[in-house]
Amino acid sequence: MAFELEDFQEQIKTHNILLYMKGSPKLPQCGFSSKAVQLLMACGEQFAFVDVLANPEIRANLPKYANWPTFPQLWVGGELVGGCDILIDMYNSGDLQKLISEAAGKSE
Repeated sequence: MAFELEDFQEQIKTHNILLYMKGSPKLPQCGFSSKAVQLLMACGEQFAFVDVLANPEIRANLPKYANWPTFPQLWVGGELVGGCDILIDMYNSGDLQKLISEAAGKSE
């Protein structure tokens, strides 16, 4: 079964804070995914994740849908925030903590 555009939209709509990553938060499979998880965990809110290594259809098609070529990808409130470098910059400025906190408040 092919992964369709609607499947991405459903995942993104269902989870207010969603990280597409390589591996899992407990066992990241690349340094960039590991760093993204560390930053999100430092924000202190729960987040959902999808392991793109376990889902080759997602790994192949999400970059086309998102117009973003790499993983991890953080989606908050249905919008692509970005990858690891953007998350680091946002965390250092305090913007990531604010964004994650606000998104977590909406999901309760």
